[in-house]
Amino acid sequence: MTNRKPRPAAVTLKDLAAELGLHPSTVSRILHAEGDTARGAAAPATAQRVRDLARAVGYSPDPQAKSLRTRQTHLLGVIVPRLSDLVLAVMYEGIEEAADAAGYSTFVMNSLDNAEMQRRKTDIMLSRRVDGLIFGDAHLDGDILTELAEQNVKFVLMNRAVQGFPSATCDDALGGTLVAQHLWDRGHRVVSVIAGEPYASTAVDRTSGFVTRWKALGGEIPEAALVWSRFDTIGGRIAAETILSDVAHKPSAIFAVNDFAAIGAMGAATEHGLLVGRDLAIVGFNDTSLAAQLPISLSSVRSPMTEIGRTAVQMLLATINGGPVESVRLAPTLVVRESSAFQRT
Repeated sequence: MTNRKPRPAAVTLKDLAAELGLHPSTVSRILHAEGDTARGAAAPATAQRVRDLARAVGYSPDPQAKSLRTRQTHLLGVIVPRLSDLVLAVMYEGIEEAADAAGYSTFVMNSLDNAEMQRRKTDIMLSRRVDGLIFGDAHLDGDILTELAEQNVKFVLMNRAVQGFPSATCDDALGGTLVAQHLWDRGHRVVSVIAGEPYASTAVDRTSGFVTRWKALGGEIPEAALVWSRFDTIGGRIAAETILSDVAHKPSAIFAVNDFAAIGAMGAATEHGLLVGRDLAIVGFNDTSLAAQLPISLSSVRSPMTEIGRTAVQMLLATINGGPVESVRLAPTLVVRESSAFQRT
C-alpha cells in the first residue's frame, strides 16, 4: 500500500501575520485592499515584506472570504429553455468567453420553458449569490421579471426580448422582413408561416416582420396561414402537416421561424410527395450548423448567436456596475441555399 504524504495545509493570513509579527488585519489590508486603502495600510517596507513572504510561501486568497468582504461572487447565472438547443448552446459559448475575459464564472440551468421551473431555478441561483442573471427563456406573458426588478436583482435578457427590460437579441423583425422580400423576389405569392410559440418574442417578431413586409409588397396572408408550433422538428412537422393539408390555401413557400421547425417541415413536404426547393420553398431561421449539411441545404436567416451571448454578458456587467444599459439588436443576414433558390416563373 502506497503511503501518501498529507497535503500541506493552505497558508492563511494568520500564518503570515504570526511569521511577521503583525496583526492579521494589517496583512489583510496590504494584500487585499486597493488604491489609497492599500497604500495606507502600512509603511512601504512593511508592505513589501508582507508581499514577499506571501509570494514565497504560495499564499492564495480565499475566494469565498473575498466574496464576503466585497459582497460579490464573480458568478453569473444563466437560465435557458434547454442547453441541448444548438442555438442556445452557441450563445452560451459566447457568454462563457466574455465572462471569462472579465474574470467571471458562469453556470447554466434549464427551465424547459416552464414558468414554474424558471422561478425555481431562479431561486436556486439567487441562493448561490450570483452577481447577476441572464435569462434566455423570457416569456412575453410572464411576471417574474417585474418581480426581480422590484427586488433590485441585476439581470438582462438574451435571445428573447420583453418590453421594459434590457435584452441582447437578433433583430428578429428584420430577419422576417428579409425572408418575405426573398420569397417575393423568387416569384412566390402564396405563403405560410410556421410561427413558433406565441409566448416567445422570437416567434412573434419574426412572424410580424415577415407579415408586415409581405403585405407591403402587395401580398395576402390569411390568419389560417400562420400556424403556431413548438420550436423543434416535431413541432415543425406537425405544423407543416396542417399547412399542406389545407386545400383552401396551397402555399408554394413556407417560412419557419426556427431551423429545427424548418427541418421538420422538409420531412412533411417529402411525405406529401413534394420536392423541397422546386415544388415547395422552405426558409428557416438562425442558420445553425445543420442548415448547410442537409441533403437539400436549407436557406436560413443567420443570427449572430455567439455575439448575442457576448453582448448579454457585457450588458449584465454594466448593469452590475450601476451603469445605464440599452437593449441591443444585432443585425441578421439571409443565407440563400437550395431549399429556396429556385426562381418561379
